[in-house]
Amino acid sequence: MRFAVVGDESVGTTIRDAGADVVSTVESADAVVAVGESALADTALDVAVDCPVVPVDCAMPWSTPHRTLDDAIASILAGERHVVDHPILSISVAGEHAGRALFDTMLVTSEPAHISEYGVAHVRQGSAIRSDADLLDDDNWLPVDGFRADGVVVATPLGSTGYARAAGGPVVGPDAGAAIVPVSPYATQTDTWVFQPPLRLTVERDDAPVSLVVDDGVVRDVPPFEPVVVTVDGSAKLLLV
Repeated sequence: MRFAVVGDESVGTTIRDAGADVVSTVESADAVVAVGESALADTALDVAVDCPVVPVDCAMPWSTPHRTLDDAIASILAGERHVVDHPILSISVAGEHAGRALFDTMLVTSEPAHISEYGVAHVRQGSAIRSDADLLDDDNWLPVDGFRADGVVVATPLGSTGYARAAGGPVVGPDAGAAIVPVSPYATQTDTWVFQPPLRLTVERDDAPVSLVVDDGVVRDVPPFEPVVVTVDGSAKLLLV
């Protein structure tokens, strides 16, 4: 079995010692070993990558520590492996594509010590979503809640063990949906939710500038009342033991 390495090429020695081949390009690999969350995201979001990815040294329960990578590779070679599909999110603002996320996307006030008000909605049951225009039709959305907070994060199952969990959200299984979690809410008791996308976030007040963050990268400002729509756009194939 042939592995490509992304993120830390020094693990190639460990892979070879476990009895596998290491190749120089992802295109010629049967699987990719991605070391670190940045390498995992870059690999999983690359539409040219069609093989499964082994996450190493990522802050998530499904990741293999570097120190046990040799055992993991040996198990993979022995057939003791399975592929799990994890959803990738696509984010648009007022119908304009803004990015794709493997872990999470967030609306957050751009200035310290400021809060804003946010709204969360999901698609009404029975709504026929056939085009991007349908996602901009208010009649297709059912409001879930509104709250004052520093921000709101929508996390994939992979991302639900990271920032969203630190903000008080649940850990979500691969097929369960996305976690929606207020960030530092003004109220002492605030709900969190798990819904299958599509989801819609809105900034409901003009109290402070708000930024859209996608996998830790600030993408753009989001004006009040412009819909931020989160949908599923493919999946990342993780090779787990």
